[in-house]
Amino acid sequence: MRNFRTYAAGAAVLLVALTGCGSGGGGGKSAAAPQGPAGGAPQNSASPQAPASSAAPQADAAAWEKWKLKPLPEAPAAPADKPIKLTAKGPVPVFSEVPTKDKVVFVTIDDGAEKDPRFVEMLTDLKVPISMFLTKDIIKNDYGYFKPLQALGNHIQNHTVDHPQMSKISAARQKSEVCDDQAALTQQYGKAPLLFRPPFGDGAKTESLNTAVQECGPRGVVLWRESMQIHDMQYQSSDKKLKPGDIILAHFRGPSELKGETMTQMFGELLSRIQEQGFAVARLEDYIQAPAG
Repeated sequence: MRNFRTYAAGAAVLLVALTGCGSGGGGGKSAAAPQGPAGGAPQNSASPQAPASSAAPQADAAAWEKWKLKPLPEAPAAPADKPIKLTAKGPVPVFSEVPTKDKVVFVTIDDGAEKDPRFVEMLTDLKVPISMFLTKDIIKNDYGYFKPLQALGNHIQNHTVDHPQMSKISAARQKSEVCDDQAALTQQYGKAPLLFRPPFGDGAKTESLNTAVQECGPRGVVLWRESMQIHDMQYQSSDKKLKPGDIILAHFRGPSELKGETMTQMFGELLSRIQEQGFAVARLEDYIQAPAG
């Protein structure tokens, strides 16, 4: 995979992520963070990015019709007892799904390369919650694009500075990739990211990366069970079906990477695949308990 330091040289480098930032996004069942030696992680500050105790607002039928989509089922209220509980110190958990019986999935969108204003309009209309894992060097030319999406209640999370394969770089640079993105996103969006996703899912379960994440502030590492392509999803399960609690990966992409399709067309296809299987989309962070304090 090519290092994203070359992103400014041209959009072609973004094609590496069309297969879901690589094929290593899966993982075992979600679990609360394991206990371990104190690891001194900075705690989140500033006001919350989104409410955490109720279901996401629902769009009306006219909004779905505007985008030529069938409505998704209504998501249930967020559970009071969060199935994933994060700790303030020690090793951070790695998860690709949320243990829940709710018929919900969680949509995550990575990097921030495409900044289509129509996508902001689409999410404003449809009120579908997403989690954004943003890469500093890809978004720094337009931090403002993501603020209306954040204002809708969508959380912003950490996805490194320039999108390297984490297992291929030194421990010191791993820490820099996580910490520098954490600092930039906290400054720009007023909230320290709680979660981290390594590019391509690479190195997610290594001790060196876990240590870097602990030292920089995020308290969980998020992978995925499905990844959205242009028209369809890639599944890690052999039956090619969504399961309650699955985390889905998509990317901020435009026509040059989507064979002429727009970001809104791709996202509409994603919602159609979810709707066909009878799932609602819930907010990932509503199923996660952040450390106290």
